[in-house]
Order: sequence, then C-alpha cells, then structure tokens
Amino acid sequence: MKVGKLSTCILIIILVLIVDQASKIYIKTHFPIGEVTRIFGWSWARIHFIENSGMAWGWKFGHDGGKIALTLFRLAAVIFGSWLLVKFAREKYSRGFMICVSLIYAGALGNLIDSMFYGMIFDKGYHYDPVIGDYVDQYYSGVATLGSKGYSSFLRGSVVDMLYFPIISTTYPEWIPWLGGKHFEFFSPIFNVADVAISTGVITLLVFQKKFYRKAGEQQEPSQPETYKADIS
Repeated sequence: MKVGKLSTCILIIILVLIVDQASKIYIKTHFPIGEVTRIFGWSWARIHFIENSGMAWGWKFGHDGGKIALTLFRLAAVIFGSWLLVKFAREKYSRGFMICVSLIYAGALGNLIDSMFYGMIFDKGYHYDPVIGDYVDQYYSGVATLGSKGYSSFLRGSVVDMLYFPIISTTYPEWIPWLGGKHFEFFSPIFNVADVAISTGVITLLVFQKKFYRKAGEQQEPSQPETYKADIS
C-alpha cells in the first residue's frame, strides 16, 4: 500500500474540513440569517448566509423523515467511503484519482457534520416545525451562539451555506417565447466549501476519467511486431 498516497488523501480531507467548518462556524456566529455582504465590494461575489435542510446546493429531500433518512444515508456513504479510500490506495490507483475521491469524501463529511451536530451545539437554526409540517426560520433572530441548548436534535441539524456568485444578472429578451422579460441569473445557487470540494472532485473525475481510472504501474502491453510470410504461390 502506498502510505504516502494515503497520507496525501488524509491531509486533503483534514484541510477541507478545517476550511469548511471554520467558515461555517464563523458565518453562523457573526451573521444573522439572510444577511448579504459583497466580497471586496464586488456585485458578483457575495456572502449570503442561508441554511438548508437537504442536499448540496440547497436542494431539499422531503421533510423531517426525509431529512433523517438523508443524514443516515450520508453517514453510511462516509463509512463506505472510508473503506474505499484504503482499498483504492492498496490497489495503487493514480494519485489524481485518489485526490478527487478525497475531495468528494471530505465534502460529504463536511456537510454530514452540519446535519448530525449543528442542531445540538447551536442555539439557533433552520429547523422543522411539526405544527406547519415544514422547515422554518421565523424564530431565528440575531446571530447563533454555541451553547448547551440546541435548536434541534441529533441528525436534524441544517447545513450552512454562504457562497453566492451571481456573475450574470439580467433579463431574457422579450422575443424569447415563455421566458421573455423574466429574470435570468448565472450563477444562482448558494453553496459552501464542502459543496465546492464535492463538485471539484466529481467534475475532475468525469473530465479525466480515462487517465485516472488506470491504476498506477499499469502499462499498455507492448505491441507485437507484425510478421509477414513470403508469398510462395
């Protein structure tokens, strides 16, 4: 097993987790939910603090039951991913492939930490209201603090998102059917560092899959020289 390669994976995972969790904790303890701040005064790069109960990029997955199921699925995926990392290292996959897998693993683990523990360690958060049967933030005023009384329970924490890059904000031309005059924005999702790690790992794997999926030391068999027989007919 390539110990150095596995050590690189562990280092990447630790670095992504540190940046991801540090940014989330800072935003959650310094920004009221919904606050928008321009980065360096740019209109296309902003900090926009929101929370979501579901998957990456703010997607949802049902209500309370779906939330718990999603968190448990993430937990199972991270456990399985831990085994896969060691397996891939032993089978000598390329370093590029291992880095991509590490980024995906770190991103999944980063969002899993939010879902598992944030509801227990923060006093404010986007939470499920059984009365209306949906997630709400109307009782979320001011900034959250780390404390002994959480806003929810184990597996019910919400994921913190804050990165927002509306690079293009315009309207569709009037002549376009159904869309004319409507607002168009690119890039509209609000995300976090863990989402960036997941997306970077997945996209890089797709682009370089032929190169990455070849195991280290695997070489093409040398082509056999062609032999010719004299034509004696």
